[in-house]
Amino acid sequence: MVSVVQNVAIDCSDAYELARFWSEVTGCPLHPDAGRGDREVPVMLAEGPLLYFNQVPEPKTVKNRIHLCLRPTTSREEEVGRLLKLGATLVTDRRQPDGTGWAVLADPEGNEFCVLRSESDHAATPS
Repeated sequence: MVSVVQNVAIDCSDAYELARFWSEVTGCPLHPDAGRGDREVPVMLAEGPLLYFNQVPEPKTVKNRIHLCLRPTTSREEEVGRLLKLGATLVTDRRQPDGTGWAVLADPEGNEFCVLRSESDHAATPS
Protein backbone atom coordinates (compact mmCIF):
# COMPACT_ATOMS: atom_id res chain seq x y z
CA MET A 1 0.00 0.00 0.00
CA VAL A 2 1.03 3.59 -0.62
CA SER A 3 -0.34 7.06 -0.03
CA VAL A 4 -1.16 9.40 -2.90
CA VAL A 5 -0.56 13.15 -2.57
CA GLN A 6 -4.01 14.77 -2.82
CA ASN A 7 -2.92 18.40 -2.58
CA VAL A 8 -0.17 20.75 -1.54
CA ALA A 9 -1.66 22.97 1.18
CA ILE A 10 -0.50 26.56 1.49
CA ASP A 11 -1.54 28.57 4.54
CA CYS A 12 -2.39 32.20 3.81
CA SER A 13 -4.35 35.22 5.02
CA ASP A 14 -6.54 35.57 1.88
CA ALA A 15 -7.14 32.21 0.22
CA TYR A 16 -9.04 33.52 -2.78
CA GLU A 17 -6.56 36.26 -3.71
CA LEU A 18 -3.49 34.07 -3.27
CA ALA A 19 -5.15 31.28 -5.28
CA ARG A 20 -5.88 33.82 -8.05
CA PHE A 21 -2.16 34.76 -8.11
CA TRP A 22 -1.13 31.09 -8.41
CA SER A 23 -3.84 30.48 -11.01
CA GLU A 24 -2.14 33.18 -13.13
CA VAL A 25 1.31 31.73 -12.42
CA THR A 26 0.34 28.21 -13.49
CA GLY A 27 -2.26 29.06 -16.13
CA CYS A 28 -4.63 26.66 -14.34
CA PRO A 29 -8.15 27.53 -13.16
CA LEU A 30 -9.52 27.95 -9.68
CA HIS A 31 -11.98 25.27 -8.60
CA PRO A 32 -15.32 26.08 -10.30
CA ASP A 33 -17.07 26.54 -6.93
CA ALA A 34 -14.44 28.99 -5.59
CA GLY A 35 -15.50 32.52 -4.79
CA ARG A 36 -14.21 35.70 -3.20
CA GLY A 37 -14.22 35.34 0.58
CA ASP A 38 -13.85 31.54 0.58
CA ARG A 39 -11.48 30.30 3.26
CA GLU A 40 -10.31 27.31 1.18
CA VAL A 41 -9.61 27.67 -2.55
CA PRO A 42 -8.05 25.00 -4.78
CA VAL A 43 -6.16 25.64 -8.02
CA MET A 44 -6.83 22.77 -10.42
CA LEU A 45 -3.42 21.82 -11.81
CA ALA A 46 -3.45 19.98 -15.15
CA GLU A 47 -1.53 17.06 -13.64
CA GLY A 48 -0.76 15.96 -10.13
CA PRO A 49 -2.13 17.24 -6.84
CA LEU A 50 -4.16 20.41 -6.29
CA LEU A 51 -2.63 23.61 -4.95
CA TYR A 52 -4.89 24.12 -1.93
CA PHE A 53 -4.97 27.57 -0.33
CA ASN A 54 -6.17 27.53 3.26
CA GLN A 55 -6.91 30.76 5.12
CA VAL A 56 -5.38 30.82 8.63
CA PRO A 57 -5.31 33.57 11.28
CA GLU A 58 -1.56 33.57 11.96
CA PRO A 59 0.91 35.30 9.58
CA LYS A 60 3.94 33.66 7.97
CA THR A 61 6.90 34.16 10.32
CA VAL A 62 9.85 32.17 8.95
CA LYS A 63 11.26 30.71 5.74
CA ASN A 64 9.23 27.90 4.16
CA ARG A 65 10.61 24.41 4.71
CA ILE A 66 8.77 23.16 1.59
CA HIS A 67 8.43 25.21 -1.56
CA LEU A 68 7.39 24.88 -5.19
CA CYS A 69 9.96 24.77 -7.99
CA LEU A 70 8.68 25.98 -11.34
CA ARG A 71 10.10 25.06 -14.75
CA PRO A 72 8.82 27.63 -17.25
CA THR A 73 7.80 26.88 -20.82
CA THR A 74 9.50 30.14 -21.87
CA SER A 75 12.98 31.18 -20.77
CA ARG A 76 13.69 31.55 -17.06
CA GLU A 77 14.35 35.27 -17.58
CA GLU A 78 11.01 35.85 -19.31
CA GLU A 79 9.17 33.94 -16.60
CA VAL A 80 10.88 35.79 -13.75
CA GLY A 81 9.87 39.07 -15.42
CA ARG A 82 6.26 37.90 -15.85
CA LEU A 83 5.99 36.73 -12.25
CA LEU A 84 7.41 39.99 -10.92
CA LYS A 85 4.70 41.84 -12.89
CA LEU A 86 2.05 39.57 -11.34
CA GLY A 87 3.17 40.64 -7.85
CA ALA A 88 6.00 38.29 -6.90
CA THR A 89 9.18 39.67 -5.36
CA LEU A 90 12.78 38.57 -5.88
CA VAL A 91 14.15 37.03 -2.65
CA THR A 92 17.51 35.55 -3.74
CA ASP A 93 19.12 35.54 -7.14
CA ARG A 94 20.99 32.27 -7.69
CA ARG A 95 21.33 32.77 -11.46
CA GLN A 96 24.92 32.42 -12.65
CA PRO A 97 26.71 34.30 -15.48
CA ASP A 98 26.96 31.04 -17.47
CA GLY A 99 23.13 30.71 -17.51
CA THR A 100 22.84 28.05 -14.81
CA GLY A 101 21.12 28.51 -11.47
CA TRP A 102 17.68 29.65 -10.41
CA ALA A 103 15.80 32.60 -8.95
CA VAL A 104 14.04 32.48 -5.57
CA LEU A 105 10.87 34.56 -5.57
CA ALA A 106 8.06 35.09 -3.06
CA ASP A 107 4.35 35.26 -3.78
CA PRO A 108 2.30 38.25 -2.49
CA GLU A 109 2.09 36.66 0.99
CA GLY A 110 5.81 35.90 1.22
CA ASN A 111 5.75 32.17 0.37
CA GLU A 112 9.01 31.39 -1.40
CA PHE A 113 9.32 29.46 -4.65
CA CYS A 114 12.02 28.86 -7.26
CA VAL A 115 12.09 29.50 -10.99
CA LEU A 116 14.38 26.97 -12.64
CA ARG A 117 15.85 26.96 -16.13
CA SER A 118 13.47 26.02 -18.93
CA GLU A 119 14.17 23.21 -21.39
CA SER A 120 15.36 25.82 -23.91
CA ASP A 121 17.66 27.34 -21.25
CA HIS A 122 19.10 23.85 -20.63
CA ALA A 123 19.71 23.38 -24.35
CA ALA A 124 21.54 26.74 -24.54
CA THR A 125 23.65 26.10 -21.40
CA PRO A 126 24.03 22.35 -20.90
CA SER A 127 25.94 22.54 -17.59
